Amino acid sequence: MRIAIDAMGGDYAPDEIVAGAVEAARQLDKDDELLLVGPQELIQAKLSGLGFRNGPVTVVDAPDAIGMDEPPVESLRTKPKSSIAVMAKLAKHEEADAVISAGNTGACVAAFQMRMRTLPGVNRPGIAVVFPMSAGPVTICDVGANIACKPINLYQYGLMSSIYAKSILGIGKPRVGLMSIGQEDAKGNEVVKRTRELLRSDPRMDFIGNIEGRDIFRGVCDVVVCEGFVGNVILKLTEGAVDGLFRAIKQELMQEKARLALKFKPIIMRVYQKHDYNEYGGAPLLGINGTALICHGSSKSRTIRNAVFAAKKCHTQRINDKITECLSEAAVRTSDA
Repeated sequence: MRIAIDAMGGDYAPDEIVAGAVEAARQLDKDDELLLVGPQELIQAKLSGLGFRNGPVTVVDAPDAIGMDEPPVESLRTKPKSSIAVMAKLAKHEEADAVISAGNTGACVAAFQMRMRTLPGVNRPGIAVVFPMSAGPVTICDVGANIACKPINLYQYGLMSSIYAKSILGIGKPRVGLMSIGQEDAKGNEVVKRTRELLRSDPRMDFIGNIEGRDIFRGVCDVVVCEGFVGNVILKLTEGAVDGLFRAIKQELMQEKARLALKFKPIIMRVYQKHDYNEYGGAPLLGINGTALICHGSSKSRTIRNAVFAAKKCHTQRINDKITECLSEAAVRTSDA
């Protein structure tokens, strides 16, 4: 399997990206290969600096990079040799079986959708993020790929995320909840109400109805369906809240006696690790005709390493084949919504 990695994507690129690729390369099967996409001389120098000279890593030259604050579509047009654009072309021409980037999310979604296309029957792809919870992982889709959803988009996000949760996370029968402003059927706008009808009409999904934001953390469902704008707010708000909570706990412990602080440190670290998104690597862009993972902009080497194995699992589990088959059997069509 050949996995392409955007070496120039993310706040800590290229150092952390290359380091993560090297960590993964040392654990890969003999038939696997990583393609680091970026300025060839720079990436080769980073590899040499890590003492990595002989291994399953090939550098693919891409002299340009798209910044995190650059307009996605315009940047892809004006920078055809950017790492994201080159990586998407590798996937299009089947020179890469999976692509991974911690770079500009909008540019990634646009490039992958334009070059790799969507699966048959998929209206719009969605980014599915896994929230690690004490009661078990919760998959939220979409978190930023589509901020103007139609009911058919949300219905398909529920279907695709259920397949992902079952195949990758090992959840036998994922419970699907629709994000709204109240649990009652009367709550929500017209898009939410129509989506609820579509989700409820499919007997293959264990649809539990509307959920509220707080329900994500209560373990009432395994899959949360929402539009990209709402999902992204949930994602960033949760990140900030968790970070703030752990900072507050650390500050309080620092004010206590050293012996007490040392006693609680391993407990706090265990809780933090259980809720650390880095363990899941990246978020799959579900609905794309290929395997694409979008990582957090602040990804470190561990995140990239885990993303490589997450991409490999998605590919070997044939998620796309399962999605295509499921959509072909669905009673709901694009014309229905």
